[in-house]
Amino acid sequence: MPGKYNSVFILKILLHFGFFLSGIAGVFIGQVLPILSSRLSLDDGQAGNFFIAQFSGSLLGTLLANQFGRRNRFIFASFLGCFMMAGGIVLLNFDSLALCLAGFLVNGMGIGMTLPSINMLTLELNPLRGAAALNILNFFWGVGAISSQPFVDALASGTSIVLPTAILFAALFVTGAAIALMPKNLESKPVLTEDNSHDFDAPIWKNPVAWMLAAFNFIHVGIEGGIGGWLKTYTGRIEPETALDWFPPIFLYFLFFVAGRGAAPFLLRYLTENKVIFLNLLWMLAGIFVLLRAESIWLLSVGAAFAGLGTSSVFPTNLSRFSKFFGESATRRATPLFISGTLGAVFTTWFIGYLSNRYDDLRIGMFVLLVSVVLLVFLQIVLGFKTKANN
Repeated sequence: MPGKYNSVFILKILLHFGFFLSGIAGVFIGQVLPILSSRLSLDDGQAGNFFIAQFSGSLLGTLLANQFGRRNRFIFASFLGCFMMAGGIVLLNFDSLALCLAGFLVNGMGIGMTLPSINMLTLELNPLRGAAALNILNFFWGVGAISSQPFVDALASGTSIVLPTAILFAALFVTGAAIALMPKNLESKPVLTEDNSHDFDAPIWKNPVAWMLAAFNFIHVGIEGGIGGWLKTYTGRIEPETALDWFPPIFLYFLFFVAGRGAAPFLLRYLTENKVIFLNLLWMLAGIFVLLRAESIWLLSVGAAFAGLGTSSVFPTNLSRFSKFFGESATRRATPLFISGTLGAVFTTWFIGYLSNRYDDLRIGMFVLLVSVVLLVFLQIVLGFKTKANN
């Protein structure tokens, strides 16, 4: 038994490090978007196709992760996802729009496989403290996301991203290989007992609450994707000469994103999941409003910080309340929840680029974010009443 406990401990370390790397890979698109747009001479509408490619791949990856999960193979999906992210990142070095699109597609598939697999595996390895464990796990994703911008800016040269992609490839490949060597008996499906038999029998996706939680995920992940994907470009449109300062808005967004996830486990000791989410939505609303009103780098930075704090712990906390509401077997039936998030990211990032290109003003495109967060506030009020008994 001690050997198994040690293996579980090592697996948790690898999963957290893998999630850190997936954070870099997940928002890599926003950091290299200006570089690839310049190298390939793309307008905002064409650049928006990169988001469609990555999130389409993520959708396919999520569907594959669901199949692996049903076969009790979340570990397999996790290391395969790392390999796919590694391969996709390398393809971004080619001076071909088709190959770059393929790179984002493959990278997206890797993200789509690791995101649900590692989240669900972590939830199953920590059955008594799911919300806190997921926030800690996603804290590491946030650290990766915050590292992505300085990582690219420090190592990219002109329109070349060979060095940052090579380092990320090596790290993802080694991590994936290490996870692949872990014993396969460390994960186990939830066991049917007399106490939880109703969880296994419950038709989750016939319950309106499940679809409200999925809709919530659709809108929120769309906001995360929209800010992470377009904020750096948006900053450059407002004050181009300061877009590469030491602490640009995109860096501050992820800095406060990480800080919020780090603080979430402590907040959850005193507040219910619904209250934590509602508090985050208020911060998010304030941040996006300031972003849209900003005419200087300073106001952009304030708005980015507020928005980062607001978006920080919403995703893992929403995932935790899904599992709490529907029982432990829900970890193997949560695929529509992840798919909805992927579709939300596809739609929001594409729609921002579409509106920007149509009206020749990225600020108009970013207005989608404000509408989205207002919708989330109303949806959260309804969900607060529906899930109150489970908090």
